[in-house]
Amino acid sequence: MITSKTISNGILRALATILITGVLLYFLYEIQTVIVYLCISLILCLIANPLVQFLKNKLKFGNSLAASTTILFFILMMVGFILLFVPLIISQANNLSLLDTNHLQQQFVETEKSIETYFNIQHVDLNKVLKESKITSMFDFSYFTRFINSIMGFMADMGMGLVSVFFITFFFIKDQDTFKDQARRVLPDTNEDKILNSITKINHLLTRYFVGLLLQLTVVFILYLIVLIIFGNKNAFVIAFLCAILNVIPYVGPIIGTTLAGILTMISLIGKDFQSEILPTTIYVIIGFLVVQAIDNNISQPIISSKSVNSHPLEIFLVILISGITFGIVGMIIAIPVFTMLKVILKEFFPNNKIVSVLTERI
Repeated sequence: MITSKTISNGILRALATILITGVLLYFLYEIQTVIVYLCISLILCLIANPLVQFLKNKLKFGNSLAASTTILFFILMMVGFILLFVPLIISQANNLSLLDTNHLQQQFVETEKSIETYFNIQHVDLNKVLKESKITSMFDFSYFTRFINSIMGFMADMGMGLVSVFFITFFFIKDQDTFKDQARRVLPDTNEDKILNSITKINHLLTRYFVGLLLQLTVVFILYLIVLIIFGNKNAFVIAFLCAILNVIPYVGPIIGTTLAGILTMISLIGKDFQSEILPTTIYVIIGFLVVQAIDNNISQPIISSKSVNSHPLEIFLVILISGITFGIVGMIIAIPVFTMLKVILKEFFPNNKIVSVLTERI
């Protein structure tokens, strides 16, 4: 029989649950930087796993030595990147006037005038077309400044973050077997094997995915760079770098990158004849980027997205599309890793379910 005391106790428990949940969410919000460090360290640990296994199995390194060697490898890679590439990126960014919004806008206006002059010669009223479409009002010229300045600010404040990430990553690598043993003690006995098997499979699949993704971005960057160098773009490195980073966003990123490459190529050629140099060079660059994307979409991406996480390309496309509609750009970026984790967990806990068995038959 339900009494007033039972109802009041239920209300109190519900309020307590809401209060505890709110406090927990607030606490997580306050330590979001630490959570980011943990996530980055986990990703680095996954990426480093093949190297760690090679050091342990082939070279017979101990846990501490393997972890130290791996961290040293990451540090050397980072220092090499800074020494080789960052000065080049900064100098080319200055050449491209990405740090000067007014100069960038002035160059864009000059480019627009060149286009308008060309189309007037061809008897097309471009000014009327632009006013009716309101294209110019859609451009935010301060975006480039904010983007570059945010990168510079991040690099200036990342010292403590790097120390924290490398420190956490070291212990993730060194004590991963210990963490697994401790997890066995904490986890319920009935689900212990399932959870540990899920973690092992997720670690294996995501390691393949992140390593493959880095390889894919490197290949795309090199191909973009070759296209820009062929057509004499003086800002080839920074444009190729930015467009390759945008490739992290599935499907949408390459489109944005190609558009950005076209605009920046036109701006970098200000002062030259529009009809004989600016327009043909921009068209050739865009065609070259489209060819690179065709290569990436038909060769690199299927291998990375499908084979590395053992999913069908159509399955991957639908998951990314749904995630993009639901959660935007961030959802598209994390769609494949999260979907892979869910598939592994579902297979371990519901192996006899017909729908789950169909979705996870490749795992």
